[in-house]
Amino acid sequence: MTSPAPAAVGQPEAVDLLIEAGWVVPVEPQGVVLTDHAVAVRGGDIVAVLPQTEARGRYAAAEVVSLPQAALLPGLVNAHCHNPMTLLRGVADDLPLMTWLQEHIWPIEGKVIGPEFVADGAELAVAEMLRGGTTTCAENYFFPDVQAATYARLGFRAVVGLPVIDFPTAWARTTDEYFDKALEVHDNWRRHPLVSTCFVPHAPYSVSDAAFERIRMLSDQLDLVVHCHVHETAQENVDAIAAHGMRQLARLDRLGLVNARLMAVHMTDLTEAEIMLCAERGVSVVHCPESNLKLASGFCPVHRLQQAGVEVALGTDGCASNNDLDMFGELRTAALLGKGVAGDAAAVDAATALRMATLAGANALGLGERIGSITPGKAADLVAVNLAQVETQPLHHVISQLVYAVGRHQVSDVWLAGRRRLAGGRLVDIDTEALLAKAERWRGRIAALRAAP
Repeated sequence: MTSPAPAAVGQPEAVDLLIEAGWVVPVEPQGVVLTDHAVAVRGGDIVAVLPQTEARGRYAAAEVVSLPQAALLPGLVNAHCHNPMTLLRGVADDLPLMTWLQEHIWPIEGKVIGPEFVADGAELAVAEMLRGGTTTCAENYFFPDVQAATYARLGFRAVVGLPVIDFPTAWARTTDEYFDKALEVHDNWRRHPLVSTCFVPHAPYSVSDAAFERIRMLSDQLDLVVHCHVHETAQENVDAIAAHGMRQLARLDRLGLVNARLMAVHMTDLTEAEIMLCAERGVSVVHCPESNLKLASGFCPVHRLQQAGVEVALGTDGCASNNDLDMFGELRTAALLGKGVAGDAAAVDAATALRMATLAGANALGLGERIGSITPGKAADLVAVNLAQVETQPLHHVISQLVYAVGRHQVSDVWLAGRRRLAGGRLVDIDTEALLAKAERWRGRIAALRAAP
């Protein structure tokens, strides 16, 4: 975990930041906890991970942050979200998926969606995610140009989805327009240090064969992840067989999309043959346990997927179906649900759940070489969790406490590419009062729309 010694022996090496923590949980190697270690950061990247007793003699830091009661871990990766939907939090609860979507969410979105809605919702989401230790998200929504500009302005790491769906929206009216705009957004952001893009065809039931084939061609050419809802419910496969003579994954395979660039979200209805196909082709699966539970969509067979060698990441889904962006809550639910579904208390252990929320998400997004673990050379996306609170004492096992006992309110500090974004539980460079005022204005507008005849 330690980088090579500085060239000038005996002379401290200059770094921007030295974070000393009671425990460093690098995630890579999995299950390791380093006691009384420090992380050195320069130029936004991790330079070294080493014992505190060595760190101060070896490095001359512009800033030293000492957190003896905290665990330092990689920033959490929310691998599937619809962040502008924070503004729809709680508008239509306790409904099955298609009723919720077709009779409530889509009609409301049709009346409010636009650049202002997307920007304000994404900004509110960034504040919530930072407060909960999330430093990267995979965004799946409309107006990706506005999303990208918002994430860049706020200094948040995001893989912004380029939407494709078979019906007109406020973003695009025709299939050609979806693709033309997608390519323009990709070209505008392909060199940004924090914001990148992927394709987000909505789902097999809402995207045509021709559009999927075009996505596959462009995904190959541009080396872009394809982020898609797949097998969200068993009923979707019943409908797919009626419409196409095959299940959703088989149709995607026929179209050439079942490969290492596919990030299949939900995957609650899988056969053993489909699990093995995903493993053989390098497909990543994004598990959204709390949203699936709330919508009664089914249970992703996480343990079976992992046993087969499939990379399983975690996502919250949108606030309209969760109703939060709490990745600590999500990884705890994933661990508990994984045991229940497998009928095995050893399934989805604590270290595995933490990896799902960090490195597995980074790998699924194609960012595993930059984020997801506390490793020299990677970006300094770091989260400190205060373990000296009633809820996490006594401290017998750090990773178990992080997964089974920690609440997001215990996140004390967050750095993103070495930049402090949360300090002592307070957001840095984000006006919380202004955010809350915007959220209240949107609540009033949406309430008025819903009350109108």
